[in-house]
Amino acid sequence: MRNCPFYGTGTALVTPFTQSGAIDFPALGKLIDFQIAGGVEFLVSCGSTGESATMTEEEDRSAISFTIERVRQTGKAVKVVAGTGSNNTREAARYTKFAQELGADGALVVTPYYNKPTAAGLMAHYGAVCEAAPNFPIILYNVPGRTGSNVPAETQLAIAEAYPNIVATKEASGNLDQMMEIIANAPEGFSVLSGDDSLTLPLIAAGGKGVISVFSNYAPRGFSDLVRFALSGDFAKARELQYHYLELMKLNFIESNPMPVKAALTMMGIIEENLHLPLVPMKPENREKLRLALVKAQLLAS
Repeated sequence: MRNCPFYGTGTALVTPFTQSGAIDFPALGKLIDFQIAGGVEFLVSCGSTGESATMTEEEDRSAISFTIERVRQTGKAVKVVAGTGSNNTREAARYTKFAQELGADGALVVTPYYNKPTAAGLMAHYGAVCEAAPNFPIILYNVPGRTGSNVPAETQLAIAEAYPNIVATKEASGNLDQMMEIIANAPEGFSVLSGDDSLTLPLIAAGGKGVISVFSNYAPRGFSDLVRFALSGDFAKARELQYHYLELMKLNFIESNPMPVKAALTMMGIIEENLHLPLVPMKPENREKLRLALVKAQLLAS
């Protein structure tokens, strides 16, 4: 297997909660419908933006299952990727097998956090995950800001070469040189997807194939258009949208993700602003900056 099936815009879905902390499935359905109507190519359930770190295994399974079924009901050709990473290799392997059994189209597997494995440990980790879910597309996820360690290009390429069902990397290192090194030396059919919204345009210009996005939660049409323009080589139109939305892309991280994006979705009436501790609602002054930027970008009425 190779030929990465994931390209264009993938939304890293937030997980809406009720005031009691339970998953708000009506709001999740509304968000999924909003994404599909906005033209995104795939959805990622229970990743970092989905607050999977504070969700139980039962909640993870429920959210992923609901997302798969909701997409199927629409009849649209939108793929669903499940976030199944863990710093415990046995758990990552088991979760990935669950995702395959649930009918997901692939899994997003973050590099182990906190325990900082060596290159040999990473190779063994992804080998165990691939063995547990054979012929199942897996996206490696390198996000040093969350995991505490960067996975260099050499190691990512070695993992991709060793395991053909590692079909892509979500690169959130912020290091374009590293991303270009991966693109230049990648096995056939292996894709590099941006893990940073603001770097998506330059990464596509360098040969990247798309993005797993936070921003597209509340701007699926605008951002997926930007990505499609870039992938088709219409960089003038892509640049126009890039600078139209750039302030918002940056404000999504003015406080810890997904606090700002949940605030934006709440202002737009799609979800309620409920988070699992230790995440809390945004500071009022930052919320006002976000509101004004949403109005400026014509995503919210003044």
